[in-house]
Amino acid sequence: MNIIISNAGGTPIYEQICSQIKGKIIAGELAEGDALPSMRVLAKELRISVITTKRAYEELERDGFIVSYPGKGSFVAGKNLEFIREEHLRQIEELMAKIAALAAQCNLSYEELAEMLRLTCEGE
Repeated sequence: MNIIISNAGGTPIYEQICSQIKGKIIAGELAEGDALPSMRVLAKELRISVITTKRAYEELERDGFIVSYPGKGSFVAGKNLEFIREEHLRQIEELMAKIAALAAQCNLSYEELAEMLRLTCEGE
């Protein structure tokens, strides 16, 4: 599994693993029923502690992204469309908070910011 870990950002490694696996599931790169690497294999690939991968998998399971079966492994859970929508909304809110902070630093008005958003949406 292609997961990139960074020590620079201050984000805990287990959170980096969770967010990247969630992203792959939401984007459809990982489909329902796909097997994830075992905690030990992923830890070895990433050169991190098994405890870290265990924590990531536990969080993914708690959030409904994966299911784990003792002795069989962990698999991508069936997609709960409402949950995925909520996850997208949460990500949008985080990005909008960053945008608002940058806009404030530039003394950008609400109207200017809204116009930028409108133009961006029309360009897609």
